[in-house]
Amino acid sequence: MTGLDLALVEQATISILVIIGCFFLAVGTLGLLRLPNVYNRMHATSKPTTLGTAAIFLAGFVQFGPGGAGLTSLVGIVFLFLTVPTGAHMIARAAQEIGVPFLGSVTWPTNHRESDPEHPASNPEGDEHRDE
Repeated sequence: MTGLDLALVEQATISILVIIGCFFLAVGTLGLLRLPNVYNRMHATSKPTTLGTAAIFLAGFVQFGPGGAGLTSLVGIVFLFLTVPTGAHMIARAAQEIGVPFLGSVTWPTNHRESDPEHPASNPEGDEHRDE
């Protein structure tokens, strides 16, 4: 391949990654606008926006190479994959704690340990059975 062919392949790869990223970001935005409650919206925005933003960061890596801004893009991808699922989980748990209802017959899964009187989650005082 000549230098011109490699440049065209690189630019095509970057364009495809940016288009894929924009598609996923648009899907996440539509999910945020169209879905009925916090649980559905949280799910619809966390996954597509992670994939969309990661695709755009990957395009940045292809454009700038493994040093400098390209390395920053890779760090951004790792940061996204570590923080977005945690944030989505915390949003869902906070919504559950303040009593936001599910739609239809959906319920939270029960944990067999929570029904155990020895388990701290089932004991509001939590002082009687603490290991010291």
